[in-house]
Amino acid sequence: MSHPTDGNCIFCKIVAGQIPCFKLFEDDATIAFMDINPVNPGHALAVAKGHWPTVDVIPADVLAAVARTAQQVAKAVISELKPNGVNLLQANGEGAGQSVPHLHIHVMPRRPNDQVALNWDYKPGNKAEIETIWKRLKAVL
Repeated sequence: MSHPTDGNCIFCKIVAGQIPCFKLFEDDATIAFMDINPVNPGHALAVAKGHWPTVDVIPADVLAAVARTAQQVAKAVISELKPNGVNLLQANGEGAGQSVPHLHIHVMPRRPNDQVALNWDYKPGNKAEIETIWKRLKAVL
C-alpha cells in the first residue's frame, strides 16, 4: 500500500525503517511503537503510516485504523501493566502541543500522583457564547 510521505518527518522515517523503534504492532495503515520520551512506563504511539499532519486532513478510514491500533495497544497496556488509567491523546497543531506533525495517538498509562498534566479545572461556560458557537458549528456540519 502506498502512503504519502515527508522525507523530513521522523515518523515517516520510522515507518520506512530508516530509524529504529521498539515496534509493538504494524498493519497496512498503521504502526505502533514505544515513545522514547515516555510520560510513564508503557507510553506508546499509534501512528498513521501515511504522512497526514492533523485530524482535519487525514482520510476517515485511516483515522479509524489509527484508533483501532490505539485501542489494541491500550488493551495490552491495561492487561499487562495494570495502570490506574490510560489517556488516549491526539494533538493537532503547535497550539495543542503536537511536536511531530504526523497524525498519531498517544497511549499513556497513568499512575497516582504521576505529575502528568493533562487535566483542567472545570468552570461553567457562558451559555450565550456556547449557543452562538453551537449554531456556527451546526451550520457547517
